[in-house]
Amino acid sequence: MTTAAMPAPSGLDERVRRKPFLAVLFSGFPTIVGAALVGIAAFFAIFAPLIAPHDPNLQNLGGAFKPPAWLAGGSPANLLGTDDLGRDIFSRIVWGARVAAIVGLSGVAIGGSLGVALGIIAGYFGGIVDDVIARIADVQFAFPSVLLAIAVVGVIGPSLTTVIVTIGITGWVQYVRVVRAEALSLRERDFVQAAVATGASLTRVLLWHVLPSIGSSITVLATFGVARAIILESALSFLALGVPQEITSWGAMLADGRQFLDTAWWLGLFPGLAIFLTVLGVNLFGDGLRDALDPHSR
Repeated sequence: MTTAAMPAPSGLDERVRRKPFLAVLFSGFPTIVGAALVGIAAFFAIFAPLIAPHDPNLQNLGGAFKPPAWLAGGSPANLLGTDDLGRDIFSRIVWGARVAAIVGLSGVAIGGSLGVALGIIAGYFGGIVDDVIARIADVQFAFPSVLLAIAVVGVIGPSLTTVIVTIGITGWVQYVRVVRAEALSLRERDFVQAAVATGASLTRVLLWHVLPSIGSSITVLATFGVARAIILESALSFLALGVPQEITSWGAMLADGRQFLDTAWWLGLFPGLAIFLTVLGVNLFGDGLRDALDPHSR
């Protein structure tokens, strides 16, 4: 009597599909590096008052241009040196992480909420509503986001709130196209049609059936949106159109240090590294998150 062989390949595929989300997310070294960089920036942002050894705006002209602690003339009290006004660079970078986090998360929240709402409406209803939203998005796509942000901030005036709102209204178009395309497909799916046939309200259909089905795409877009917001805020602050001077910003630090690159290179190097490493970390983590949320990776 012979026994049938067990279908090992299909069983293996089943185990792969059931692989835990975190195992898939952190299966690649770049994602781990990205998560570490994001974690460090988040740690600085959350615990800035406890980590920063000095007031970021405390001036000491007698201690200006002090080099990093490991160079001749440096001091352990100023780990990364001081700027032209004697302010501690390490403390300013730590507090700058909080500004980057606030701007990044708030800008994504505004732009993402607006873009997702309009994308679902355009994709689900179609017709003239879809045409109007698509044309508005196309018009905004024609303008570079940096130039549009400069124009808005230049008219209203620089402030933290203005920067956040500006980043939000310049970023919603990134969500509309993706969400619209998925909503356009989902409205024809059986589970959505079944909900409509059973008498579910429009609000319930959109919030309980359509929106959760595009949650993974929204999550990935929001992750990359944080990196975009940090870069845009840094660019605006570099041009003196971002947050006010009394609020520490990496972009403003970079602008202050550019004129001293030949004599005090640390003024521009360290804030530039902070921007680079944070954005790199967000992008690496976003790549891993995108792969982990892909059904073919699970």
